[in-house]
Amino acid sequence: MIHLSFRPYPLQLRYAFGVATSTRTSTPGVQLTLEWEGLVGYGEASMPPYLGHTVESVCNFFERVDLSGFNDPTQIDEILTYVDSLSSGDAPAKAAIDIALHDLVGKITGKPVYAMYGLDPSLAPSTTYTIGIDTEDMVRTKTREYADLFNILKVKVGVSKESDMAMITTIRSVTDKPLVVDANQGWTCREEALDRILWLKEQDVRMIEQPMPKDRHDDIAWLTQHSPIPIMADESVQRLCDVAALKGVFSGINIKLMKSTGIREAWRMMQLARELDMKVMLGCMTETSCAVTAAAHLSPAVDFADLDGNLLIANDIYEGVKVVNGRLTLPNRPGLGLICK
Repeated sequence: MIHLSFRPYPLQLRYAFGVATSTRTSTPGVQLTLEWEGLVGYGEASMPPYLGHTVESVCNFFERVDLSGFNDPTQIDEILTYVDSLSSGDAPAKAAIDIALHDLVGKITGKPVYAMYGLDPSLAPSTTYTIGIDTEDMVRTKTREYADLFNILKVKVGVSKESDMAMITTIRSVTDKPLVVDANQGWTCREEALDRILWLKEQDVRMIEQPMPKDRHDDIAWLTQHSPIPIMADESVQRLCDVAALKGVFSGINIKLMKSTGIREAWRMMQLARELDMKVMLGCMTETSCAVTAAAHLSPAVDFADLDGNLLIANDIYEGVKVVNGRLTLPNRPGLGLICK
């Protein structure tokens, strides 16, 4: 019998994290384990407040999960189909179970998760490191600390034209590393957005993430058509059912395990996006190395990776994926390959 247990575990940020709509210093989280015949699989739910999930809602969902009917953890599809059927939402809670189940099955079969999906770990890409909206002095401090460790940086923008330009100009005073930017739906006029993008292109910005509100498909499609750099969906895409409608609206999609319900559906989203000739990005929330490593196992198959959530927190309890010379380096151990600190 598979035994499920869980405990709340709030994540403390190393720096205050600012986006276009808010700033926070911590993120609610819940750690989960699945135990079977002496083996333990680790999972995690992370709930940034803007997604509407809470520690209480996640724990309530876990209380409803009954795995007594499943004696074989390798029945991944059957188990996760049952878990998904328990509600229409609760994506972070479902993701925690999915992650733990993949970890457990990898340990049972002796395979790293990347091998379960036929991926080559040597193809794992560089990951961005995120610089949140902050004062110019703090932006310089963050950039100096990480510019030499990463091959590409991600910059949060979207407050105002002046603020956006100040963020980029401040970073450019410290480093000439390539950038991507995330406006978190903060731009409202497509013509003004295109003007910013043209300027950002001159600053060696390689990609724009969610520039406009998620329901403005016509405006975003116009922007994507005219933009010299890729436009990626984030808030506009949650699960597999959202992907097809974004063909022609965005250049590609940003998949996050806490939105997709985990590794299984993230992989399906990646496959569909490729069929639609769309680019694929893997992102994360503020997470420990558990969930970030889970996503990283799929990273050899993507165009962009933004898997730095574990580096943003001060109380990580696992050791997993590493960043070496700016690139993701996956652990060569069964399952997720985590080491508990």
